[in-house]
Amino acid sequence: MIIRDATTVDWRVIWPFLHQIVVAGDTFTYDLGLGNAEAEALWMVRAPGRVVVAEAHGGEVVGTANMYANRAGPGAHIASASYMVDPVHQGRGVGRALVSDSLRWARAQGFQGMQFNAVAQTNSSAVRLYESLGFTIVGTVPGGFRHPVDGDVGLHVMFYPL
Repeated sequence: MIIRDATTVDWRVIWPFLHQIVVAGDTFTYDLGLGNAEAEALWMVRAPGRVVVAEAHGGEVVGTANMYANRAGPGAHIASASYMVDPVHQGRGVGRALVSDSLRWARAQGFQGMQFNAVAQTNSSAVRLYESLGFTIVGTVPGGFRHPVDGDVGLHVMFYPL
C-alpha cells in the first residue's frame, strides 16, 4: 500500500465511499445530506493542511485522510485528522497506515500532539485502532452522538502526545 498526497482528480474516487460512510450516519458527525461540492470543500483541506489517499497495489484508492491544525491561534500547536476507508477494504490495515502517516506528518510539522474531537463511542474498531497506536480517551461527551440504531451514545475526545 502506498500513501500519497491527494490531487483534485482523486476526489472523483474518494466521493463515492466518503458519501456511503457519511449517509450511514454511524461514525461521522457530518450532515447526512452532505452534497458532493460541500463534501469536497470540507474534506480537501488546503495547505498547510494535507489530504492523502491510500492506494492498494495496482493503484486503486482504498482510503483517504485529511490533517490540519485542530484549532487556530493558541490551539494551533495540536493537530487533528479524519480518516475514511472504503468499506470494501476495511479490516486490511488501511486505517492503521493512514493514522500512522498522519502522525508522522504532524510530528514533521512540529505539532505537539494530535487530538480527535469526535470519535463515536460505538465506532469500536476506530477506538481500538487509535488506542493500539497510543491515543487515549481524555473525555467523553455523554449522548454527544446520535447513532441511527443505538440512539444517543458517547462522543470521545482522544489525544496522542507527540
